[in-house]
Amino acid sequence: MRKMATIRIVDSIRPIVDADAIECAIVGGWTVVVKKGEFAAGDFAVYCEIDSFIPSTIAPYLTKPGQYAKTYNDVEGERLRTVRLRGQLSQGLLLPITVVGHLVDIPTGKAVVLADLSIVQDGHDVSDLLGIEKYEPAVPAHLAGEVKGLFPSQIPKTDQERIQNLTAELAEWKSKRLTWEITEKLDGSSMTVYRLHGDIGVCSRNLDLKHNLENSLWRAASAQSLPGVLEKVGRDIAIQGELIGNGIQGNKYKLRDQSFHVYDIYDIEAGRYFTPAERLAFVTEHNIKHVPIFEHAKVVTQNVKELLDFAEGISVVGEGVKPIREGVVYKCNEEQVSFKAINNTFLLKNGD
Repeated sequence: MRKMATIRIVDSIRPIVDADAIECAIVGGWTVVVKKGEFAAGDFAVYCEIDSFIPSTIAPYLTKPGQYAKTYNDVEGERLRTVRLRGQLSQGLLLPITVVGHLVDIPTGKAVVLADLSIVQDGHDVSDLLGIEKYEPAVPAHLAGEVKGLFPSQIPKTDQERIQNLTAELAEWKSKRLTWEITEKLDGSSMTVYRLHGDIGVCSRNLDLKHNLENSLWRAASAQSLPGVLEKVGRDIAIQGELIGNGIQGNKYKLRDQSFHVYDIYDIEAGRYFTPAERLAFVTEHNIKHVPIFEHAKVVTQNVKELLDFAEGISVVGEGVKPIREGVVYKCNEEQVSFKAINNTFLLKNGD
């Protein structure tokens, strides 16, 4: 599960040219613009990742003067987005470590004492403590469908960690000379088609949907005969991918219809993901669309910045258009690990 707010150590502070009141704090692979003098290298702080919804009780200054705070899940606050300040890219929000002890209305109802060193450690997740959630845009009606239940607990939800949070892991992976499949991250709606205890189902990111071909997800699954494929295979697996096209995320690819593209297959019985090679063999055998693949076995030698630079570029998907791609996803061939590198130009353009 993605950690939206974690206790982190500030790695370094660097100035911004011609800026008197602000500077950059470096936390892992992230750069955050902060008030000058507010943090120093080695300080503990709370880092909140982009896409976090920050309650106004924690950071009322995020709401611009003269405007009203947004409301998400009955909480007033603001969503963190990638921004550029005085020419400097800033991603996320850095809060003083004292924020975990200065709240009077902590959602858990428990007071936090900073002397409790169990909470003051690098990487500790304080999202629930501070009431910080990942912002999820409202699902359009044609994707929402009629709900059968919640997303099945036996199937992991897909949400790769961003490379900026994995600087230590990246160094280890590079030392092992692991090889990686690299694919394009498509900008659409997450979709899962599964077989579980003999039942066939289709899910959005959070919900299991009743069978109805008026619903875009069920219609896309049927268009590629995915329920029939799962019946034929006769095993409990989940086919996961992205639904893109007309009516989805502004249809950046200018598709006339909607199209489902696989990026993962999860073996429910074995409790593991298919390897990239197993997944590719499966989709090839059953004639299922796959997300674009750039590399099958790339040895990663780049640092975080270089990986983010590679994420920049144009999508290879689209009809008569060349939209900016959302980013790239790396999946390891030797181990069950993965990460994503999101295109910062895409984030700035789309306000994410």
